[in-house]
Amino acid sequence: MKNPIYVAIDKPNLTAALHLCAELKDYVGGIKLGKEFISALGPQGIEAISHIGLPIFMDVKFHDIPNTVYKAIKALGSFKPAIINVHIAGGFKMMQAAVHAAQEIEAEQGQRPLMIGVTILTSLSQAEIEEVGYNRSLTEQVLLMAKLAKKAGLDGVVCSSHEIQLIKQTCGIHFKTIVPGIRPEGSHSDDQNRIMTPKQALAEGADFLVIGRPITQNSEPALAAKKISQELF
Repeated sequence: MKNPIYVAIDKPNLTAALHLCAELKDYVGGIKLGKEFISALGPQGIEAISHIGLPIFMDVKFHDIPNTVYKAIKALGSFKPAIINVHIAGGFKMMQAAVHAAQEIEAEQGQRPLMIGVTILTSLSQAEIEEVGYNRSLTEQVLLMAKLAKKAGLDGVVCSSHEIQLIKQTCGIHFKTIVPGIRPEGSHSDDQNRIMTPKQALAEGADFLVIGRPITQNSEPALAAKKISQELF
């Protein structure tokens, strides 16, 4: 199988980001560009990273009215991202608009980015989701959102490793699961609440693993990425 690791590159310095990507490109399957990177470096930064030659996950987490999300995704299409995500909480019509934008990108460029929905952030606990008004358990809320995302035509969801099996059972094995909150054995959990090791998450059925700090903040990032990759295969 292909390397499922998307390394989270959120450095606001382009030179440092490019150097890190060059170090890691032989040990990861893709690059995740988040809001810190995109806010600091914009289109020029995205274009530079695309020349590394790895698939790019645009972790933009759009959550807005349908027309705005549609136009924002179309604007990203020129970078030929492999994956784009939106917040499922933006609603059914917003997700349909996102799917429509992805379909138009495919018609224009011959390749369609996977359109993925964010369920509940892996940094949130049960108490924290109740604080903002969700009255279901974490698992129930994630599953409800995953089902709505599939109904809207999305290709999969971002979820914690603890919900992978239930989502696959409910939405089908081809419905993608992108899993952050991945921490190799012995790593700090940092600000993540729902975590799992890379090997455990893959065994649960994860399609893609998003790994950031355990690799990027390691004193030897290439060695850390190589070690994780070797443990998976």
